[in-house]
Amino acid sequence: MSFSYDTKNELCKLPVQKLCCARAEAYGILLYCNTFSSTEVRIITENPNFAARLPKLFQRAFSLRFDRMPEPGTPGKLVFQITDRKKLDRIINALGYDPRQNLVLHINFGLLEEECCRASFLRGTFFAGGSLTDPQKRYHLELNTSHLQASRELEVLLRECGYPPKSLARNGSFITYFKQSDQIEDFLTWIGAPVAAMRIMSAKVEKDLRNSVNRRLNCDSANLDKAVGAAQEQMEAIRKLREAGLLEQLPDKLQLTAALRLEYPELSLSELAESFDPPVTKSCLNHRLRKLVELAKPL
Repeated sequence: MSFSYDTKNELCKLPVQKLCCARAEAYGILLYCNTFSSTEVRIITENPNFAARLPKLFQRAFSLRFDRMPEPGTPGKLVFQITDRKKLDRIINALGYDPRQNLVLHINFGLLEEECCRASFLRGTFFAGGSLTDPQKRYHLELNTSHLQASRELEVLLRECGYPPKSLARNGSFITYFKQSDQIEDFLTWIGAPVAAMRIMSAKVEKDLRNSVNRRLNCDSANLDKAVGAAQEQMEAIRKLREAGLLEQLPDKLQLTAALRLEYPELSLSELAESFDPPVTKSCLNHRLRKLVELAKPL
């Protein structure tokens, strides 16, 4: 199952209790479902848990039953439909619209004054029009509707609640979306999916740890390559000096340094400095090796 599917299953476990919250959740579903007009409500889902929640939710919110519901255990797409005029008028009235006028869908903020009702409304929008990408791949949550005004007002609502989203139009649909992991975590926690939010947090920690390890390995590899290159350059310089008969003419300290570098080509600068008796500092050894390289350059 997808991460989005699992998240909706988690939300379906929340009880349908307060009338105001049930109505707010149903409101979000209607604005973001397949069809909501003065002549029809049509909600299509493939999630059996959401399908089981819908009848209870609409009974609590509007005291009505769907005119069409799928049979229990029906696979594939599950269709819920209301076409009865009286039922539609009841829904439209309950949401503060005028059934005698053309239904222009927008958000009635008067129904969302309480914090719990706002969370329920957003849960409904996610149920009907929401999708969520697996956080192991990337961070992306979007809410998709065919109603421009509702989409614009949802963006206003989210900004007021402290979650400024982004928006775009795609193939006749209007998308409100988040791409920041912390915003998605907060949104999911708010609408009642803390387990999904924790999974995103865990994925983020895992990614950060993996990236940190990779950076460390890359840094260590680069340092190792640099050290190997430097050692090779030093040994080549020492061989040139020896072949030219100049090595024996150098001061004892430089001769000793050259001998130890040739004997221990695999040692790092710090390790080579420790092999002297008595040990020398890394800075001192580095100075001596640079001197040998400089002397060999004319050769």
